Amino acid sequence: MYALGIGVGTQNSKGEWLEVMFPQPQLAPSEALGKAVAEQLGYEGGNATIEFTSDKAAALADSIKAAGNEALAASVAAMANSKRPLLAVLLAADEAPASVGEVYLKLQLISHRLVQPHGLKLDGMFGLLPNVAWTSEGAIAIDELEARQLQARIEGRTISVDCVDKFPKMTDYVVPAGVRIADTARIRLGAHIGEGTTVMHEGFVNFNAGTLGTSMVEGRISAGVVVGKGSDLGGGCSTMGTLSGGGNIVISVGEESLIGANAGIGIPLGDRCIVESGLYVTAGTKIALLDDQKNVVEHVKGRDLAGKHDLLFRRNSVSGAVECLTNKSAIALNDELHSNN
Repeated sequence: MYALGIGVGTQNSKGEWLEVMFPQPQLAPSEALGKAVAEQLGYEGGNATIEFTSDKAAALADSIKAAGNEALAASVAAMANSKRPLLAVLLAADEAPASVGEVYLKLQLISHRLVQPHGLKLDGMFGLLPNVAWTSEGAIAIDELEARQLQARIEGRTISVDCVDKFPKMTDYVVPAGVRIADTARIRLGAHIGEGTTVMHEGFVNFNAGTLGTSMVEGRISAGVVVGKGSDLGGGCSTMGTLSGGGNIVISVGEESLIGANAGIGIPLGDRCIVESGLYVTAGTKIALLDDQKNVVEHVKGRDLAGKHDLLFRRNSVSGAVECLTNKSAIALNDELHSNN
């Protein structure tokens, strides 16, 4: 079995799933665990989503415990008292998701750091996910929101709508160990936040994107963008994702690199690279290559330097030309800033 998740979620009045939380999602579960869950839920193979009621949770938890997974067993045992619907997702293979439950399991596998960005097939997921009102009382279907808000007012409560989106914030489902996040609303479920990462107030991390280790994020990590360990993103900087014009090019930042404040990239950066503050480098940007004496050797486009290491990108303050030279300076990370509890 490729993966499995047993969770509790929210449905609309028609019984359609809006979201599912999977505590203890399992990647490559043991044969004993897969067999125990399959027997209890009547799983017959393939990729499947199986709804079950809370009265089955205790027996399922006992089987999971007998299979040797006490952490998952404890979570499932707690579901015996659930007032919300329960769902199991069992994946025989990593294929394009076919249900809301499958999408949520895959997003949580990434946010639990069990899979890195681009490690799962997510084709067609947008067509599966409903647009949801994420509120102080949980997920609410858009067409049911007004009635719920009115009923709450009648009962003396107010339902606050935090956002209307297909994706909830990651921290409502998992808070990875060893991170600091100043504004949790800016981290979508499906983000991969590496241990040692700090995301400041203006930092943003989309789904299927994120950091692999220690980083200071004060800019935007767009969908699909991966930042290597030891790299920092300055205030207001930008990374061009595949959803914002990058096409099929996978934008990434190597290790120990720096994108300056209000700068941006539309090409992959290699290791130990610097992009000067305020400079946006795209695939079509014309760049003057400089030698050690700062003489122009040739002119190239940004795509020609994609993924290459030890480069410094800057704009000539006199001529306005974009220049590139070998970056011989070391980027020393501030250990105090990157210390996480």
